[in-house]
Amino acid sequence: MLNEHMLNAKQLEVINATAPVVAEHAETIASTFYPLMFERYPSVRSMFNMRHQQTGAQPRALARSVVAYALNRNDPQALEQMMAPIVNKHVAINLQPDQYNIVGECLMAAIGEVLGGAVTPEIADAWSGLYWEFAHRLMDTEEATYQKLEQAPGGWRGERDFYLADRVQESNEVVSFYFKPSDEKPITSFKPGQYIGVSLDIEGQHALRQYSLTSDPKADYYRISVKREAQGLASSYLHDHLRVGDHVKLLPPVGELVLDERDAPVMLVSAGVGQTPMISLVEQALVAGRQVVYLHGARHHQVHAFRDHLDALVERYGDQLTYRFVYSEPTSEETGRYKGMIDRSLLADYLPKGETPSCYFIGPVPFMRDVDTALEELGVPVEHRHYEYFGPSSSLH
Repeated sequence: MLNEHMLNAKQLEVINATAPVVAEHAETIASTFYPLMFERYPSVRSMFNMRHQQTGAQPRALARSVVAYALNRNDPQALEQMMAPIVNKHVAINLQPDQYNIVGECLMAAIGEVLGGAVTPEIADAWSGLYWEFAHRLMDTEEATYQKLEQAPGGWRGERDFYLADRVQESNEVVSFYFKPSDEKPITSFKPGQYIGVSLDIEGQHALRQYSLTSDPKADYYRISVKREAQGLASSYLHDHLRVGDHVKLLPPVGELVLDERDAPVMLVSAGVGQTPMISLVEQALVAGRQVVYLHGARHHQVHAFRDHLDALVERYGDQLTYRFVYSEPTSEETGRYKGMIDRSLLADYLPKGETPSCYFIGPVPFMRDVDTALEELGVPVEHRHYEYFGPSSSLH
C-alpha cells in the first residue's frame, strides 16, 4: 500500500536539501543507470527502443520524471498530469511490480556511482524512499488500469495473440497493418488518439513498441500505420517480414491524447508520421459536429499517407472540414500552393476564429515546440494545447 511507503519527515528534509544537487546531475545519473541495468539484467532490454538510448531521449525522460515527482508530489493535479503518460507507456509494455525492484536497485547504484562519497547513508535512504513512494504511486495506478482494461467488454490483460489480416501500402514509407484476434472473440474499443503495444520476436530478439491506432474504434480489428525508420528494428521487421496470416502479440489500447468534450472548433496539426493519431481524431470530431481544421506537413506527395482518405472526408463533410497540406521538399510539379512549412503564419491563417479551438499537434519535437510557441503567441491558452511524444516523454521548453 502507498501509505506504507510515504516519505517520513527526516527523509523529506534531506530530499529538499539535496534536490538541487541531484537535479543538476539527474541526466548523468540516468545515463549511467541504463547501461548498468542492461548489464545486470539483460532481459529488460526488450522493453526499450535502443534508438532512444542512443539519442539520450530515454535517460532525459527518466531524469525529468524523477525530478518532476520530487517537485510535484503534493500537487494532485500536477502529479496526475505528470504520471498519466508514464502509466500508459508502462501498461503498453505490461510492466510488472517486480521490475520496479530492478529499477530501484540500479538507480541507487547509479546515484552512488555519479555522486560518490557525497551520498551519505541518510541521503541514500531519503532518495530510495522517494523512489519507492513514486514507484508505489505508479504501481497502484497501473494495477487499476490493468483491471479496467481487463474488465472492459472485449478487454484483456497483458499480451493477446492476433494475426495479420491485411496490409496496405499508404505511401512510400507507411504501411497499414490490420490485426484480428486469433481467438475470434470480441476486442475492446478505444478512444481515438490512443495507441497499442506490439510485442514482436525478431530473430531471437524480443521488441516492444507502441503505435497509434488508425482504425475505427468500433471495428472488429485494430489498424496501425507504421513508417519505415532507417535504423528501426521493429518497423523494418513489420515492413519487410510480417505477412498476412502471421501472428503477433498485442497489448490493450491506452493513451491520454484524446478529444476533449468541448463544443469548440478543433485544430489538428501534424508532421510526417505524426498524422497517425489524427486519422481517428478528425473523424470523431466531425461525427460530433465540430468544425475541424487539419494542417499536415510532409516532404512530398510520395510520403504523404492518407491523402485520398482525407480528400474523401472533405467531400463528405464539406465546409465542416478544412484540410490543408504543405510539402517541404515538393517535386517540380508540386511547387506553388503545395510548397511550404507549417509555421506561425500558416497557423495564424487557419486558426479558427471566435471561440478558442482545441488544438492537437504531433510530430518531431522541434516541430511541436515551434507549433506550441506559435499557438501560445496566437492566444491559445495552455489548457487547449495538446500534444504527445512518439517515444519517451520530453519537454517542449
